[in-house]
Amino acid sequence: MESKLINYEKDDSHCTLFVQGDVDLSNSSQLRKTILSALKTSPLVEVDLNNVTYIDSSGIAALVEGLQYANSHNKRFVLKQLSNPVKSIIELARLDQVFTIED
Repeated sequence: MESKLINYEKDDSHCTLFVQGDVDLSNSSQLRKTILSALKTSPLVEVDLNNVTYIDSSGIAALVEGLQYANSHNKRFVLKQLSNPVKSIIELARLDQVFTIED
């Protein structure tokens, strides 16, 4: 499940996904599949977005879908270390009031 876009660290209690580069229509389905796969096997999934240089609406949709899956399956879904481009989009869409965000 490792790629140029996403690397991860996993143990029994959680999975952290490290996303990097541009997240757009060409690779957002990979992000979505990786998030959902991690949520199926971990009670807590953290998505580290520190190295994301760009994210479009399809990337945001992948994150929202992960949050919806987590909420409906009694899991925790956390966004961590938002890069400035990601933070701007999340705040513009007012999703900072929906997601759990940690520094």
